[in-house]
Amino acid sequence: MTVEIRVPALGESVSEATVSKWFKAVGEAVAADEPLVELETDKVTVEVPAASAGTLSEIVATEGTNVEVGALLGAITEGAGPAAAKPKTAAAPKADAGAAPAKQPAAQAPAAAQTQAPSVRRLVAENDLDASKVSGSGKGGRLTKGDVLSHLKTAGSDSAARGPREERVRMSRLRQRIAQRLKEAQNTAAILTTFNEVDMSALLKVRADYRDTFEKKHGVRLGFMSFFAKASVIALRELPSVNAEIDGDEIVYKNYYDIGVAVSAPQGLVVPVLRDVDQLSFAVIEQSITDYGRRARDGKLAMEDLTGGTFTISNGGVFGSLLSTPIINPPQSAILGMHKIEKRPIVVNDAVVIRSMMYLALSYDHRVIDGREAVMFLVRVKECIEDPQRILLDM
Repeated sequence: MTVEIRVPALGESVSEATVSKWFKAVGEAVAADEPLVELETDKVTVEVPAASAGTLSEIVATEGTNVEVGALLGAITEGAGPAAAKPKTAAAPKADAGAAPAKQPAAQAPAAAQTQAPSVRRLVAENDLDASKVSGSGKGGRLTKGDVLSHLKTAGSDSAARGPREERVRMSRLRQRIAQRLKEAQNTAAILTTFNEVDMSALLKVRADYRDTFEKKHGVRLGFMSFFAKASVIALRELPSVNAEIDGDEIVYKNYYDIGVAVSAPQGLVVPVLRDVDQLSFAVIEQSITDYGRRARDGKLAMEDLTGGTFTISNGGVFGSLLSTPIINPPQSAILGMHKIEKRPIVVNDAVVIRSMMYLALSYDHRVIDGREAVMFLVRVKECIEDPQRILLDM
């Protein structure tokens, strides 16, 4: 019996995918629920499993093909798969009775290969050279090691060793979607960015004092993101326009706090969402972020992990960014950018001291958020980070 392999439902608002990779070739046996093919959407990658055991008998949609939901990908023939056919060999001609068997001609290696010493052949192979194009100075025109080394110094072989000057690679569906959304944000929203800086000394001390105890109890490291997520919730409550979005000619104010956390994955930037952050503990936030990061690297994020979100936090500091202007994630109206912690001289009580400082950036849609509100938001986050007890007391 033949079982069809079709594109499954891919999630809300996703109707098309690209066939990224087949894990099996036609003729190979497959087990029930074994991943057969990987599909790439503009948000996540999806593995399509085998509905039953058997043999992959047909591949209809090859790698790189765009397919819609419900499209035929291939087929499985149920039951044990046939053994792979061995390549046929030509039958040797029958010898006459009493006649000596005819000798088969030995395979002839290229003349250049026959006359090279092993060390020379290895050098030629390592540099991917065509031996016939290298002039030999040895006896009978044989190549010497010096001949090969001399050839490598020429402009032609040097260019060949460098490889092609350009390479064209098709953009992944995720990268195309990222480009589209970022450009839409710039074309649609009136984006401005305001900056502030925060003294991280108090937060660094809290982490140093409780890091080991926290990790021992909860099995996860105490990071900065949980503090910034909690501080953002406090600021969002006080300034609801930063947590709002435009829908047509209306502004929708959200009374919940689903915060997206930008995560870098091999395929590109993804933004999984922490739901109801106001109700989550520091440990749950850190555990969720760690899990999202691992699943993003493995391509295992689900569609529901990436949908929704009322506000986003991006931490370019993990890559060494000192200052940047993040782009909002539509239809959200604002995004908080964290940056590298760097010791700088600042003035405290009329004295110059060295403190661990971080620049903060808030990019916002000026159609929804006034400059006063954006500045106040950053000031509120700054106060919470510089005095972490405010977060615990919700002050």
